[in-house]
Amino acid sequence: MIVLNVTYKCKPEMREEFLERIMTEGIDDAVRAEDGNLKYDYYFPADDTQELLLVEKWRDADALAAHPQQPHMQKLGALKAEFVDETIIERFEA
Repeated sequence: MIVLNVTYKCKPEMREEFLERIMTEGIDDAVRAEDGNLKYDYYFPADDTQELLLVEKWRDADALAAHPQQPHMQKLGALKAEFVDETIIERFEA
C-alpha cells in the first residue's frame, strides 16, 4: 500500500473555494472510483487557514502510476493553477 500526504498551500482566502470546486466538479468522487484507490480524503489543519491536507491511499504502484493519467486530474491541475501557490507531497509505503 502507498500513502500520500498532499499539502496544498492555497492562495489567501481561497482554501474553501478550492475544496468546494473539487467537490462540485466531481474530482473527489472520480478519484475514489479509480481502480486501486483505497482512500481520498481532505482535511483542514486546525492551525493554518491556508493549508488543505489530502490523504490518499493506493493499493500498489501500478494503481498510483495510472492515477495522473486520468481525465479528472487535468481538471484538478487547472484548479490548482487558480487556487494553489505550492503543493508538497510526502510518500509512505507500507
